[in-house]
Amino acid sequence: MDMLKKRVERAFQLTYDLIDHLDQEALGLRLGSLPSNSIGEQAWCIIGARESYLKAVELGQWSGFSCSLKDTKNKNQVLASLERTNKSALEMMALDLKDNQLEYLLDLLEHEIQHHGQLIRFVYGNKLSFPESWHGRYTV
Repeated sequence: MDMLKKRVERAFQLTYDLIDHLDQEALGLRLGSLPSNSIGEQAWCIIGARESYLKAVELGQWSGFSCSLKDTKNKNQVLASLERTNKSALEMMALDLKDNQLEYLLDLLEHEIQHHGQLIRFVYGNKLSFPESWHGRYTV
């Protein structure tokens, strides 16, 4: 469990670092003429997944996807949601969890990392820069 907690903490911190590093205007950016959502909408999916998977861990079963974030272009709201869901995840991982609950946490981690790959494309595609933590973790 300690290894899972460390990996979740690292992934969540990387997500926070990137959003914190970007200007608020960047949250509205898309991938040029390609079909895509915005960086802020990527954050909405990340936050919604955190909320939904943590609810599944709590209940011991999947109960659907939902996201409380309303304004995907408001950097302060996005950062506050990332902080809140990070705290919730750490509290959840302090409990004695069953195997099916751990599966939901692994699914959550997998989802978060998958979004990191997408966000790398968004940063490159919009000629933005990465925070130092991303240079240390990924080859960007």
